[in-house]
Amino acid sequence: MKEIFAKLVVKEDLSAEEMTAVAEKLFSGQLSDAETAAFLLGLTAKGESFDEIASLIKVIRSHAKKVPGNFHDLMDNCGTGGDRSFSFNISTTTSFLLAAGGIKLAKHGNRSISSKSGSADVLEELGIKLDVSPEVIEKALDEAGLAFLFAQSMHPVMRYVGPARQTLGIPTIMNIIGPLNHPMDLDYQLMGLYREDLQETCAKLLDHLGRKRAVIITGPDNMDEAALCGVNHYTLLDHGTITKGQFSYADLGMDEVPLCEIQGGDAKENAAILLSVLRNEPSPFRETTVVNAALGFFAAGKVETIEDGVTLAREVLASGKALAVLDKLKEVQV
Repeated sequence: MKEIFAKLVVKEDLSAEEMTAVAEKLFSGQLSDAETAAFLLGLTAKGESFDEIASLIKVIRSHAKKVPGNFHDLMDNCGTGGDRSFSFNISTTTSFLLAAGGIKLAKHGNRSISSKSGSADVLEELGIKLDVSPEVIEKALDEAGLAFLFAQSMHPVMRYVGPARQTLGIPTIMNIIGPLNHPMDLDYQLMGLYREDLQETCAKLLDHLGRKRAVIITGPDNMDEAALCGVNHYTLLDHGTITKGQFSYADLGMDEVPLCEIQGGDAKENAAILLSVLRNEPSPFRETTVVNAALGFFAAGKVETIEDGVTLAREVLASGKALAVLDKLKEVQV
């Protein structure tokens, strides 16, 4: 590890072989918490390369639990977290709209690391069991069109980096790979990313992982979600072709929503916000969910434009189908 640290200090990228070797040590408990923290901090300070991220993902996925079944057109809308916006659980709330809109949604998520409430925390508050078997996940996808894959359960080896991440309390490469190390083979993805400079790299990684189509979104103030203030920057991966774009609330014909109006709280408060959105109650939370669902429908190729996605998201909410997905998931994933 001394040789690895020496490279990181002078901002020299690790080779795929070096990263794989370190990752195997890291995820077999051979590194101390201090070594793990130093490694994560060193990578963050240097800046993460394609080979480093790809190698880490490969090792983590090799140790992941497998979900039975043969699913097609599967999607996830997990974000990196780490944006310090303290918003409500946007991607989790959005996942119910996407599933209600006909997308098979395998929602990957975790407990809070650098925010007040992670996706796992708010779903647990809603009565959805987190640590379920792969067979229950298969059933949830079949019957509800939505399943929650608890990262700690699906990736048992992640326990070796948990203490160091908690100690650091800052976004690291582990945030970046969170949406990329999904244990299932996905066709589509909406990935929230708090660093716009890494969008193209992540698009190439998603292409490397076999995604047919994906959108990587960075919102105003480096949010890892789309927001209705300022400019949202995105990168679209469409069957190997990568393009960039941007949009604002005005481009979509929507009203402006300042970031201060979509801040959440603890799991209990965020669960109440999620329910209010699924009940189609007017609020800044609902409008923010609508624009992120629009991006999800766009990423999955359900609509040709983000504007069309907004229309579809509003129709889904008005139908009550999103709330029905929640009820079905609570029935299945218990």
